[in-house]
Amino acid sequence: MNATAWAAIVVFVAAYALIASDKVHRVKVVLAGAVIMLLIGATDGRTAFFSPEAGIDWNVLFLLLGMMLIVGVLERTGVFEFVAIWSVKRARGRPFRVMVILVLVTAAASALLDNVTTILLIAPVTFLVCDRLGVPVIPFLIAETLASNIGGTATLVGDPPNIIIASRSGLTYDDFLIHLAPLVVVLLVVFLGLCRVMFRSAFTYDPDRAARVMTLDERQAIHDPRLLVVSSVVLTGVTVAFVLHTVLHLEPAVVAMIGAIVLLGLSRLDAEDVAAEVEWPTLVFFMGLFVMVGALVNTGVIDHISRTAAEVAHGRLAEAAVGLLWGSAVLSAVIDNIPYVATMSPVVDELVAAEGDTTQARSLWWALALGADLGGNATAVGASANVVALGLAEKAGHPIGFWGFTKYGLITAVVTVAIATPYVLIRYFVLA
Repeated sequence: MNATAWAAIVVFVAAYALIASDKVHRVKVVLAGAVIMLLIGATDGRTAFFSPEAGIDWNVLFLLLGMMLIVGVLERTGVFEFVAIWSVKRARGRPFRVMVILVLVTAAASALLDNVTTILLIAPVTFLVCDRLGVPVIPFLIAETLASNIGGTATLVGDPPNIIIASRSGLTYDDFLIHLAPLVVVLLVVFLGLCRVMFRSAFTYDPDRAARVMTLDERQAIHDPRLLVVSSVVLTGVTVAFVLHTVLHLEPAVVAMIGAIVLLGLSRLDAEDVAAEVEWPTLVFFMGLFVMVGALVNTGVIDHISRTAAEVAHGRLAEAAVGLLWGSAVLSAVIDNIPYVATMSPVVDELVAAEGDTTQARSLWWALALGADLGGNATAVGASANVVALGLAEKAGHPIGFWGFTKYGLITAVVTVAIATPYVLIRYFVLA
């Protein structure tokens, strides 16, 4: 690697350290880091803005923007309060039971939609639920975010890295369900046990608050039935299009933006009022982060790491699968799993082809997906859903620090990746 590559590494590590310290706002850090990357020549304007491999991922940004606009309209129907009251009543006001319901709903929705969209939909419900019960919001939101990354692992559309892997490998929606969904079910059961331990201080039962919620009629929370029907139809159409996006030849970002534009047009709401509620700082954070990571890609840092891993793995598939699983988990925790998978996919593709595209060789794709998706839970910036959750929490007045998220995410990532390890070895090497 040349001097520019080493300089890019120094800038990235320094920025990451500042984000982890929580002493400087993360948006300021990534914007400063992106500017420095441009100034030192680690990237340039054309690469940063237009390169699909080493630039800003506009698909991710417009997917977020579209879904944020849809959520902004949905909030005005009262549906989030409806779901909040319904959830609390089903759990009879018991906080842990509420968390179980929200975690399972989040995981299931993340598999059908994607983890970022799910967090945008479930966060407003969480704020209302916790307010009704008088319990802290942060543990519930963190649990849901971690669950969204686990649940999103199960399907092709559940987590953005899976879409990248499917595009490169030719794996189908059914392939992801068959190979990853059984493991995800086991991981969710284990995760609920972790929640009971990690967030035990948040499960303080207040019988008076619970009794008051039980007397509420959730149907009265819906104050714009017409808008709810319109929003439900549009959201259903967007969900179906997400699942069928490979058949329709429409990127999820295009689907989300079409849905947002249609819904804004049919809602009769002031578009400026809805747009004002978009998490613009979160979108800006992603821009800066993509530029910084893109600089590492552009200078060959990520490629050097990937090629070295591929050389070590050649001819030893079992060891390669385990190494790829854990290596992907570690790197995805640090540099965000979307650009990491985009860079690593061609390397895995070459390795699978060199090994004859056998069942054992294809296990490397599943190791990459599991490591990237589950490892994304490890830190506050490891996955897109994590960053979105932190932005929503900050806007709602419940800021979550880097370590406030990471101390729970790291435990979850280590446990889930540890469980995934024997799954990969047994399914693809012992039973194959």
